[in-house]
Amino acid sequence: MSIWDDKNGRKHVGIEAGGKRIHRKLPKGATASDAKRVEAELRSAILRMASPTARQLNIPGDPSMSEILAIYVEHSETLRSAETSQHHARRLGPWAAKYKASEAQEFSDHVIRDMSRKVPDTKTKKMKAAYAPATINRSLACAKKGLALAWRRRIIPENYGLRIENVRVDNKREIFLSVAEVRMIAEHCSEQAQAAIWAALLTGARRGELFQIRSEDIGTDTIRLPASHTKTFKTRVIPIIPALRPWLKHFPLAISVDGLKSSWRRARVKARMEHVNFHDLRHSCASIMLGLGVDLYTISKILGHSNVQTTQRYAHLQVDAQRAALDKLSALVQKN
Repeated sequence: MSIWDDKNGRKHVGIEAGGKRIHRKLPKGATASDAKRVEAELRSAILRMASPTARQLNIPGDPSMSEILAIYVEHSETLRSAETSQHHARRLGPWAAKYKASEAQEFSDHVIRDMSRKVPDTKTKKMKAAYAPATINRSLACAKKGLALAWRRRIIPENYGLRIENVRVDNKREIFLSVAEVRMIAEHCSEQAQAAIWAALLTGARRGELFQIRSEDIGTDTIRLPASHTKTFKTRVIPIIPALRPWLKHFPLAISVDGLKSSWRRARVKARMEHVNFHDLRHSCASIMLGLGVDLYTISKILGHSNVQTTQRYAHLQVDAQRAALDKLSALVQKN
């Protein structure tokens, strides 16, 4: 019998090949059709092996998740941020050794459960999740990619990564700074840090993009961010406005990323705005422009959004401005 169910209801497939027994345990919920498909793939692989031109036996199997992550780590060497990608993948090590590729869903459930557990926050003395949802998702994305690669190489019979669901992320922030508030923070920083702060507000560029600006990228009237230096992998051309020009002499930035983080952290405490993130400068750029009547499409181009739908997160600010204007009209009508 090549297909059978164990006492827990899990389906198994087993066939003989070259005097050896090849056995595959299917994931929970697998159907009889799934088992027959795996059996057919195993037999097909064996037939290919029997061919005079066959070089190696490539039988779909069920490697451990550790092996899957190893495939991803090898693949990550081709990525722009290889070190960061490998860091997110290796974070899954303690769980990967306990599961097979076919148990990807159980593996991800275990990861999410443990990484979402509450731990004491040393700063606030309150309880918080061990890892932020976005961080968990970045690690799970490595596992999903590894599973996809294994499937394409016929190491596993199906792409088990499709069974992994991400943690819901609510990264919508409603913190928008005024120019006066930005100035309050900036005045507590070094000149190099101030250059980064004002450039972030006056261009809408991300922190990582600011650190990629080189002298040759700064023209007479525009700054050109090459596609390789942007999050969306698209070239951006940013107009140089008068308020930005005095700060351009500090580019490329001599301060390090960690140096800017430290300077920003100290400055926001001194300004009594500990809740503000550096990325809020980018959001503030959009909110200030909306307040000045700039349309969402233009703002999306300035921020470098690949889709104007991304800029819709600021639409409520536009509605608020319209409501305030109509409230003035309403008060005038009611008064008369």
